[in-house]
Amino acid sequence: MDHLVFGVPDLARGIEWVERLTGVRARFGGQHPGRGTHNALLSLGGRQYLEIIAMDPEQAEAPGLLYPELKSLSEPRFIAWAVAAENVVEIAKRLGAANVEHIGPLEGSRVQADGSLLAWQTLRPTGPSVEGLPFFIEWQKGTPHPSQTSPSGCRLTSFEIDHPQPEQTRRILKSLGAEATITLGPRVRLRARLQTPKGEVELS
Repeated sequence: MDHLVFGVPDLARGIEWVERLTGVRARFGGQHPGRGTHNALLSLGGRQYLEIIAMDPEQAEAPGLLYPELKSLSEPRFIAWAVAAENVVEIAKRLGAANVEHIGPLEGSRVQADGSLLAWQTLRPTGPSVEGLPFFIEWQKGTPHPSQTSPSGCRLTSFEIDHPQPEQTRRILKSLGAEATITLGPRVRLRARLQTPKGEVELS
């Protein structure tokens, strides 16, 4: 896993909410130009991080909104997870072989608070049968991984997915070279446990 995407109705309040829960204050990351969002990040140890994301008021009519559910979000919750890939073009071929539709590869970038540029490519499964699957991210060579530059103090101890079709989801993940703990549940729900300065907490 590369990172977890935690949607919030308002970024400033979301940063405060996560800080109260964990004892670590996420750092503002920046805007996603044309995507309608902005974010804040905190490291989860290793090469993993938590992305707190919300609609950006300065991009109300952005044409390329990737998370339309943020428009109606009333409570903080996970909306996606990402897997690091060495070559998203190869992952696209695997998705095709598994008959899974996808969007991308898409170029992405944002300017950080210190003026440096983060750049990446993403590949996103799409369609009615992909809920719970990750998207894939290939970081541009030379780009510092956000886990190395974001506030530390939290560590990801477990990640699980509740899913009404766990076996099918496991098969697709395996064909893509990814894995996750998937348990039977009435709806798709992402759950993560973090070890924090305030003890162990669960986000979902």
